[in-house]
Amino acid sequence: MTSESATSQPWHVPEPSPWPIVGTAAALATALGLVWFMHTGSPWLLGIGGILVLWTMIGWWRQVILEANDRTSHTSPVKVGLRIGMLLFIASEVMFFFAFFWAYFHSSLPILNIVAGPWPNEGVEAIGAAGIPLLNTLLLITSSLTVTIAHHAILENEREKVIFWTGITAVLGIIFLGVQIYEYHVLSFGLKDGVYPSTFYLATGFHGFHVFVGTIFLIICYFRARAGHFTPEAHIGYEAAAWYWHFVDVVWIFLYVNVYWWGASSFGHLVVE
Repeated sequence: MTSESATSQPWHVPEPSPWPIVGTAAALATALGLVWFMHTGSPWLLGIGGILVLWTMIGWWRQVILEANDRTSHTSPVKVGLRIGMLLFIASEVMFFFAFFWAYFHSSLPILNIVAGPWPNEGVEAIGAAGIPLLNTLLLITSSLTVTIAHHAILENEREKVIFWTGITAVLGIIFLGVQIYEYHVLSFGLKDGVYPSTFYLATGFHGFHVFVGTIFLIICYFRARAGHFTPEAHIGYEAAAWYWHFVDVVWIFLYVNVYWWGASSFGHLVVE
């Protein structure tokens, strides 16, 4: 009876996997490497962490894809658990970005902190909302629309439509990253030029990293769609990618409004007497 109940239960118990511990080491190396790079300029630990993160993504996602395609591991209760897990992950990411927004407002609003001088700091001109930031906003809003079209195409079992619109979304993500890199290249201030540049680069830079991860996620979904992995009944991986991409888009809207628009407006230029 014990054996029969064990085989008939609806939960999926994965085989022992090395990826959780490898991923933990990769995240630690990347975080320490980033701090080291910002203080000393030495990139080798950051590079090792990045390689480990990439290796973890390849190995762990491959394992999850195999489980998703065996048509037995991802039962209804398992899918519910995966959705809840993705939502909790996104909630943790919200807290992550909240810290950057708090740092920005804590440093710029006298009601929260007494800033010794003008905001932005002297010698630094705040980046306005027009031009490159507006272009990137339009790119991400459009990509949110295209990934939604692709998601609905899965529900309607229109495979070619899924492939096309997923590919368009990934291309928009790549263009966004290219425009962001160009913006960094033409900016007149650097990370160490004051509080404003520090909060600006950290907030937009980490968002850019999340766009990079989301773009990889979508590229994988593109090839999975070409391979016929997604059906109206089984597409939990695509749901996770779409949710993550919408989250990235919402964070950018907050960045655009608060850092670019408000930060460069007369309201954002505050001086403490």
